[in-house]
Amino acid sequence: MALTPSGLAQALSASSTDKRIDILRRIDEAGSISEAARRAGVSYKAAWQALETLSNLAGTPLVEKAVGGGGGGGAVLTASGRRVLAAASRLDQARAEVLAALQAGDADQAAAGLAALALRTSMRNQMPCTVAGVETRLGFGRVALRLPGGEALHAQITLESVELLDLRPGAALLLLCKATAVRVARPGAEASTVNRLMGRAVRVAEDRRMRHELTLALPDGLHWVGFAESEADIKAGDLVEAWVDENALVLARAG
Repeated sequence: MALTPSGLAQALSASSTDKRIDILRRIDEAGSISEAARRAGVSYKAAWQALETLSNLAGTPLVEKAVGGGGGGGAVLTASGRRVLAAASRLDQARAEVLAALQAGDADQAAAGLAALALRTSMRNQMPCTVAGVETRLGFGRVALRLPGGEALHAQITLESVELLDLRPGAALLLLCKATAVRVARPGAEASTVNRLMGRAVRVAEDRRMRHELTLALPDGLHWVGFAESEADIKAGDLVEAWVDENALVLARAG
């Protein structure tokens, strides 16, 4: 299957410093997925996840098995894989020039903001954040996040995603969340204190299921969208709380 322009754009949705692109480059250098994983500092499973994701985005295989050789075989890039690498290098150079031209502010946060402008998704909630800490638990990673206004949230992601995103304190990320995953209620309606955002309702609209779609204004001026049951009788200007499960948050990183 040939690599299409749209597939190339999907595969290059982040800069060439993306771990997935880095693994692809190292496979080209080493001729081995396991060696590429070792050099990139990720597990073999994470490397395979990266390749599967990139190939799915591109719509065509980017790596194929190599038969023979001193090691009894390995992996090589397909023509599409080489095209992705070449384009990634050019995009990375252009991105570096843009960031250098900004000359002020935090470069990592600027990169996250630029990526957000280019990102098109159905998720209503999108905002920059930074990693406050990463806790490794059985089977997953729990990432502590800090929003621009200082609010704290936590996200649960796979250990492979922790590796591929190269998460560490201070890293600038994009936080995404579906509005339908956010529950809104009056203060004190929920017992849990995990992933709670306080704000004021600025827009309230009723949908067909008699639920209210609300837009919350957070203290820092940013906005968060969620839904409340109609019985809550929330009006614009009311103080409300928004709740979201840790596994409903999606993290993205530019570079």
